[in-house]
Amino acid sequence: MQAHPAPQTITYIITGCAIALVLVLRYRGMRRASRLRLETLWIVPAIFGLAFLFGLYEAPPPTPIGWLWLVVAAAGGGALGWQRGKLMKISVDPATHQLNKQNSPAALLFIVLLIVARQGLRYEAAQAGVNLMKITGILLAFGFGLLSATRAEMYVRAKRLLGAAKSAQLA
Repeated sequence: MQAHPAPQTITYIITGCAIALVLVLRYRGMRRASRLRLETLWIVPAIFGLAFLFGLYEAPPPTPIGWLWLVVAAAGGGALGWQRGKLMKISVDPATHQLNKQNSPAALLFIVLLIVARQGLRYEAAQAGVNLMKITGILLAFGFGLLSATRAEMYVRAKRLLGAAKSAQLA
């Protein structure tokens, strides 16, 4: 009789395959620059923020220490997100002033490491008997900080580059 893998092992295999597929598809798309629209940079953080707020609403209210953890996670995500934003290559077409961005392989690797860390935390939390809802809330706060700061850094840098390009054209 053949032994069947544990359900948790199957979950890790499926997650690993999904991550590998996303990595391959994303890496192929990194070779070319895509248009950067400043007016739409707020959309992803807003959607993620709404999901985060909905998660807070659905869960029992955090304790004061829980709120502290959420703030620390969001700040940590923000700090790492700012660094991730710096990894994105942003350019301005001198003639049309169209902004373009090109994702960095380092930025993609950064996200993969976060996903792996999240999976590890989920496993360790389950083993230690920690409430997974609390861990999920903390990870959502971290993700919100990460996405918001990444987009904010890109916005600030793109505005500066666009202003410099317009000034150079006037001169």
